[in-house]
Amino acid sequence: MRQQLVKNLLFILLVNILVKTAWIFFIDRNVQIKVGNEQYGAFQALFNLSIIFQILLDFGLTQYNSKEVAADAHKIQTLFSSMFWTRLFLIAVYVIIVMIVAFLVGYTIDILPLLLGVLSIQALSSMLLFLRSNVAALHYFKIDGVLAIIDRFLMIIVCGALLLLPRWSGSFKIEWFVWSQLVCYLVAVFIAFVVLVKITPAPIHFSFNPNRIKKVLVQSLPYALLVFLMAIYTRSDAVMIERLCIDAGKQQAGIYASAFRMLDMANIFGIMFAGMLLPMFAKMIAEKAEVNEVVRMSVNTMMPISFFGAIIALLFGSEIMQMLYHKVDNEEGGSILGILMCSFPAYCLMYIYSTLLTANGSITLLNKISFFIVVTNLSLHFLFIPQFRAIGAAYVALISEWLVAILVIIFAHRTVRLPHNYPWLLTHLSFIVCMLLLAVASKYLYIDLTWKLFGLSIIAFSLFFVFRFWTIQSFKDILQRKSND
Repeated sequence: MRQQLVKNLLFILLVNILVKTAWIFFIDRNVQIKVGNEQYGAFQALFNLSIIFQILLDFGLTQYNSKEVAADAHKIQTLFSSMFWTRLFLIAVYVIIVMIVAFLVGYTIDILPLLLGVLSIQALSSMLLFLRSNVAALHYFKIDGVLAIIDRFLMIIVCGALLLLPRWSGSFKIEWFVWSQLVCYLVAVFIAFVVLVKITPAPIHFSFNPNRIKKVLVQSLPYALLVFLMAIYTRSDAVMIERLCIDAGKQQAGIYASAFRMLDMANIFGIMFAGMLLPMFAKMIAEKAEVNEVVRMSVNTMMPISFFGAIIALLFGSEIMQMLYHKVDNEEGGSILGILMCSFPAYCLMYIYSTLLTANGSITLLNKISFFIVVTNLSLHFLFIPQFRAIGAAYVALISEWLVAILVIIFAHRTVRLPHNYPWLLTHLSFIVCMLLLAVASKYLYIDLTWKLFGLSIIAFSLFFVFRFWTIQSFKDILQRKSND
């Protein structure tokens, strides 16, 4: 199981890093530069508002579906139809409620076209995620990895043409960014459905059964609450920055978005990992198999990379922001980037341990943790943002994510009875100290930033083996062993 996870992870990471990095740095970043912080900040606030209420689209169906199908692949025959019709109903509810909320918090009718476009993107994204959850639950992880990047791959082509070709480049609008994503998501959803039909072990039907839909909604309600609470404490920041910074809300939201984009890119790593871990943990728990080895391997893979990213952003945040955004206040943006990226290791821990608790069925526990974090997060936002603006929101994100990480680790050890391993913890702490000292020393070298980052990356990669997070033998075993998938 461990080798299966690593083999698929290497493939998925490769395709996702290549495509999604190109999307973030060459498309999304250039769109913000082209349209300016105010227009992009307004779009980002609407986008985050739509994500907060994304629970109305998903209602926990994706996690519930993935867990059920992973435990028994033939359940897809009875689940898929109910899930599909339920989602169509939820899309209508989602659009109506988010529009009402948007106008209640002060948005005017002139943002309606942009808002409808953003909501349509979220609806299609949710449908794509549902289709992919079936593919991953059937343990076709490589196919799921490809489906995860099809939408972005198409968007790179379409948006790239709009940004680069002289006919459109000079008059690029944020609305074009939205409509091009909409078209690409439509194509991606169609491709994902065709793939699922071909690989499913049981035929898919579209029979409409209201009682079955009601049953699915009731069973997925705890998952829905969890997704909703997590959306609040991870995505409310941009909306609250724009609403609470009276004098420069859109500008501050735009600066925050430019730094948060880096965290979003880093989280591709964790999200892909969690997407494989959920069906894997669910199957192992259903078979009463030992999960500690997979947990340990996951931590050894994710944590050194995440701490390296956090250290680089903390020490070189201003230089990185200056390199990426010529119009952004690099001191303020660099500080925000450093603070946000320090929460990246906490995200990774959350992806591992909360996924384990989800697979174990400990949803009530996760909801209690998330409710506590939501109360803490919103309270701190109201205290920090009016005084410290976007930097205050970054500190709140840091505090919130590390609280989540600590709590899910504690309860995962108690619930799933994971063994304590203090020497292992000390090894990770030693790596952090060593990497931090090397990064601080590199600041005093009078060489280009690109060469500094390249050198530190080589050193970090070497230290992964020195501290035995990764081993040469494990890589040989993975490469030599034939796939059993």
